[in-house]
Amino acid sequence: MNTNLAFALALGIGFVAGLRSLTAPAVVCWAAHLGWLNLHGTPLSFMGSAVAVAVFTLLALVEFVADQLPSTPARTAPVGLGVRIITGGLTGACLCAGHGQSLAVGAVLGAIGGVIGAFVGYYVRVGLVRSLKVKDVLVAVPEDLVAIGLGYLLVTLR
Repeated sequence: MNTNLAFALALGIGFVAGLRSLTAPAVVCWAAHLGWLNLHGTPLSFMGSAVAVAVFTLLALVEFVADQLPSTPARTAPVGLGVRIITGGLTGACLCAGHGQSLAVGAVLGAIGGVIGAFVGYYVRVGLVRSLKVKDVLVAVPEDLVAIGLGYLLVTLR
């Protein structure tokens, strides 16, 4: 695979983590588990295990619900942003590893993508809710679908 494409995928999956912090690892786990992403022989091979798939899928589903609660802090708050940096880095490293590229570069690009996705997602969501004068959930659910769809696209590109 082209190195630049692998690095773009790492940045992209980080962006997904910025939108939904646990969707990116769930999608990557499923891709590794189903053989779409080869992590065998890498330090990240655990991501393809049935346990990782179950844990990250459950956490992603919980996040979809928690995102709708009024008490949920903004994704740009320190804890939420930190989680997005970590999951973006993890998943970026996975995509680079799966394409024979540097885990370290993938982790950095994924973390950067996590920050970009967090802020872009936040400002787009707030802007749409305000300009369309709709309830947050009417923007949040489509955002969930965008995160899932983009994640799927990124892990299936070869």
